[in-house]
Amino acid sequence: MSKLRVESFTISLDGFGAGPDQDLQNPLGVGGTALHGWAFSTRTFQKNVFGKDAGATEGVDETFAQRGFTNVGAWILGRNMFGPVRGPWPDESWRGWWGENPVYQVPVFVLTHHARAPLVMQGGTTFYFVTEGPTVALERAREAAGGKDVRVGGGVNVIQQYLRLRAIDEMHLAIAPVLLGAGERLFEGVNMPELGYACTRHERSALATHVVFTRT
Repeated sequence: MSKLRVESFTISLDGFGAGPDQDLQNPLGVGGTALHGWAFSTRTFQKNVFGKDAGATEGVDETFAQRGFTNVGAWILGRNMFGPVRGPWPDESWRGWWGENPVYQVPVFVLTHHARAPLVMQGGTTFYFVTEGPTVALERAREAAGGKDVRVGGGVNVIQQYLRLRAIDEMHLAIAPVLLGAGERLFEGVNMPELGYACTRHERSALATHVVFTRT
């Protein structure tokens, strides 16, 4: 059966999944890029995100990075993950952080309060902007995934919404040895045991501690 998964979402030692003050210069918030050193070093990220196929590490980090792209038929993102534009869309000039050939290569459903026509990109990615909320976005993503899993890419608020709905079946977090001091805390107001989640796997590398939570 199709699962709803969070993969390769990284938090700091003090629990932040993004830094403060996201803008064009700081797409992950101030200091947020430092969270993802483990991912940037992997062969999967070098190839899928940067189009390179050399100089990348193997091992635990690569294993977790690779599984994040396995059996994924659709993604769900929050508005902030798509871009820094706030409020009503002034126009359709913003087309995402990734250029004309995004890494997703499957349908992507973007949660937003402001309607926008679907955005067809190269490589099989189409962004659909969903104004009816997380439940409708999940229904549409499951249908588009065609039996494969749906991956929630973030950000923090979107993951919290699906956790509170108990809709996430499995969540892989990487804990980076970084302190941000401010930003968005992933578990702020979220009681994981009460929602039925337990840690079912944990491994560490030189760059991160990887944990997997499963809904019981």
